[in-house]
Amino acid sequence: MATPHTSTDTDARRTLLRSWLGRRVADDAATWLDQQVEIIKTGDRPLQLGIAIGLAPRKVGKVDLDLTSAEQEAGRVARPDLDTTGWSVDQVARMLFVLASHRGDGDAFAAELGRVFANAEIGEQIALLRGLPLLPAPERLLPYATEGIRSAMQPIFEAVAHRNPYPRENFSDAQWNQMVVKTLFIGSRLAPIQGLDARRNADLAHMLVDYAAERRAAGRPISPELWRCVAPFAREAEVDILAAILRDGTEAERMGAALALSECPHPFAKPALSAAPDLAAAVDSGRIDWNTIA
Repeated sequence: MATPHTSTDTDARRTLLRSWLGRRVADDAATWLDQQVEIIKTGDRPLQLGIAIGLAPRKVGKVDLDLTSAEQEAGRVARPDLDTTGWSVDQVARMLFVLASHRGDGDAFAAELGRVFANAEIGEQIALLRGLPLLPAPERLLPYATEGIRSAMQPIFEAVAHRNPYPRENFSDAQWNQMVVKTLFIGSRLAPIQGLDARRNADLAHMLVDYAAERRAAGRPISPELWRCVAPFAREAEVDILAAILRDGTEAERMGAALALSECPHPFAKPALSAAPDLAAAVDSGRIDWNTIA
């Protein structure tokens, strides 16, 4: 479920982003930021949002945001589950400008953001997609998120899929499943997807089992992470596959199989796992988990 968003939230998040930038940019850059925010807020110059977004790297730089622990916690208070890993100051400036463009009308806000997306280069798209969880009218922004996961460019795809609460809260099961399958298809990782375990579902498991069968038939490797989404729904055939991986797979594949068998409710799963007591003990003790595999 999407997090409710009020005008107070928008103001608080804009203030938060500005405080993060204020500690990391020079005085002249800070002055420029404030000037752009005021112009964008008035709406008197319709093209100013796109202009400011385009100029941001040149004006504020592109260094890593690198928040302190206290700043990270403030971010999670302002927006639950916010993860700023990998963000840069120019990306935050771009998010700040988008927040400044909201003047209370969700449809108008989404339309203006759409015009920016239509002309955005890769770096701009990444910043805007990473910033989705901070923005108002999240239900109106769904087309931009789903377009992001359809992108052939992995950094754009991962700006939506990784460390972003927006998909978990707003995607339908079909959209979610498409994102997860594509993550594996392009060789990306599942671990950074927020809410992965909570949104596992039988349809996704069946899609991944079919995908794994195609990979096996072609003699191609299968990511050990795949079984994380299959485990709760595994049937006897999948348990047999996991048991075979436990016997003959690489170290990472065996760890993934062990984790999957430990989460599988099928009655044959626990006996299969007991055939590898070292891995069973490592799972029980927490020495290996899905993040270890990733």
